[in-house]
Amino acid sequence: MSNIGAQHLTRRGLLGAGGALALGALISACGSGGDASGTASPGGAWTFTDDRGTEVRLKARPQRVVGYVGTAAALYDFGVDRQIVGVFGPTKLKDGKPDPQAGNLPVDRLEIIGNAYGEFNIEKYAALRPDLLVDNMFLPGELFYVPAESKDKIFALAGSVAISAGAVALPKPIERTAALAAALGADLKSAKVTAAKARFDKAVEALRAAVKAKPGLKVLAASASPDLFYASSPAKNTDLIYFKELGLDLIEPDKVSKEGYFENLSWENADKYKADVIMLDSRTQALQPKDLGSKPSWKDLPAVKAGQVIAWQPEPRFSYEGCAPILEALAASLQSAKKTG
Repeated sequence: MSNIGAQHLTRRGLLGAGGALALGALISACGSGGDASGTASPGGAWTFTDDRGTEVRLKARPQRVVGYVGTAAALYDFGVDRQIVGVFGPTKLKDGKPDPQAGNLPVDRLEIIGNAYGEFNIEKYAALRPDLLVDNMFLPGELFYVPAESKDKIFALAGSVAISAGAVALPKPIERTAALAAALGADLKSAKVTAAKARFDKAVEALRAAVKAKPGLKVLAASASPDLFYASSPAKNTDLIYFKELGLDLIEPDKVSKEGYFENLSWENADKYKADVIMLDSRTQALQPKDLGSKPSWKDLPAVKAGQVIAWQPEPRFSYEGCAPILEALAASLQSAKKTG
């Protein structure tokens, strides 16, 4: 997941044609507020088995949920609302506007207990009287943006649920987030959710068609920082795994870091992989094309010369509403892309 790994991780085909059946089974299992790994009943005990294999058992359905901003935003898309009381992770920009990773969250209503990596105010967290902590998990057993040095204190305050967001294809974390939302009481049969699912399915087919129409087009997913250019691996990033399943010819870096998400390249070696299209990390912590004018190697890349650099969100919001626009935008970009060599 590009420089998310460089800055953070080093320190710490499930749908497709069967999509309707998969969601149907999920709705059947979860419509009353549970899933195959979670159960809940109004006023009764609540359990949920997360992607660590950890079963959370509470006396009642959680009413005060604190989460990593991306996880909370995806739950919100599925209909979890007032139960979300606090968030951590990139939530507000410097100008006070919501960070894109906050999605549709009503951020001004929420307590922000940390807005950047390494920030997690345990006192604010405790004051929220949390019933449940929810988070994405890119490395086994590690909850994203939860500081390793204080995790024991944090986990002692409330149960936690982790959604696996690494080395699985994109539909899986969406399904698991939907299952958690249902266990928290969300209605997966609502018009909003079913419309988002239909849009996602349509976007999948549009991307599949766009890829098929451009055989041989080579794509590199990457991220930029002042000192390094990161070539991301389609074997670990959940969206890239899925794009590859849909036929996209993604370049696989050959010397990835031990976590497996990316290869660190000096700017002098940024041209190691010849790509017709570059998908460039668009998150606020990464450098954007406008910031890269001083890097001669950047300007010399074939994809840059051809004007074929497109925005990439390495941390998709794991909801149908969050991911459909990503697939639509990629399909549209590929339709106009050409081989550079």
